[in-house]
Amino acid sequence: MISELADRLDRAATTVTAVPRLAAAAGLGPSAAYDVQRALVERRLARGERLTGVKMGLTSRAKMAQVGVDEVIWGHLTDGMRIGDGGVLDLSRLIHPRAEPEVAFLVTGSAVAAVAPALEVIDSRFEGFDFSLPDVIADNTSAAGYVLGAWTPAPEGLDNLGVLLEVNGRVVQTGSTAAILGDPRRAFDAAVRLAGGRGVELRDGWIVLAGAATAAVPLKPGDHVRAVVEKLGTASFKAAP
Repeated sequence: MISELADRLDRAATTVTAVPRLAAAAGLGPSAAYDVQRALVERRLARGERLTGVKMGLTSRAKMAQVGVDEVIWGHLTDGMRIGDGGVLDLSRLIHPRAEPEVAFLVTGSAVAAVAPALEVIDSRFEGFDFSLPDVIADNTSAAGYVLGAWTPAPEGLDNLGVLLEVNGRVVQTGSTAAILGDPRRAFDAAVRLAGGRGVELRDGWIVLAGAATAAVPLKPGDHVRAVVEKLGTASFKAAP
């Protein structure tokens, strides 16, 4: 069953074709959903991608309450998801592309070596962007792409930095890093703990995306997207026309 479900999600991503929710029909709980996620990521690695880090999800207390859980979730990042700062994203390979501003951590010795402003591109492979908790875990927490701004030493406080999300020069979301578990460093600690609990040790040079500081916004061709994080700087990309 694990392999079959991973194949279904992999085909959805590679053919850019949404699929119905699958967890309920398969009797899939969160633990088995992580098995599907790993099998799904292994298909990417078999095509030549390599792991570059992990990403956290449900790091907003409001989102946790909305789905009835009290724990964050996590997924894998690969080099195939990396978009250069100021680079171009091809929307034609995505089903429901959305962008959200984040904070990224650089890993050294399972600790934070540096911090950067970041953007994550999410893309649920489920019809209507509609899914349960096990569904989104199995779907590698909707991971699709990420952009990193410049790395800097972590400032004294990361717990209440202002965050802006701009699209085509207009501010469309405002928020604070406090939305990320009260302090993004808690998301980093959760990444070490949760990934380690499933046998994934964070490697030197990997990144951790701490989670969204605002709501995600849908993307359309030609959009220029920029995240601005107080004290950290900016990260941006453009959606291909």
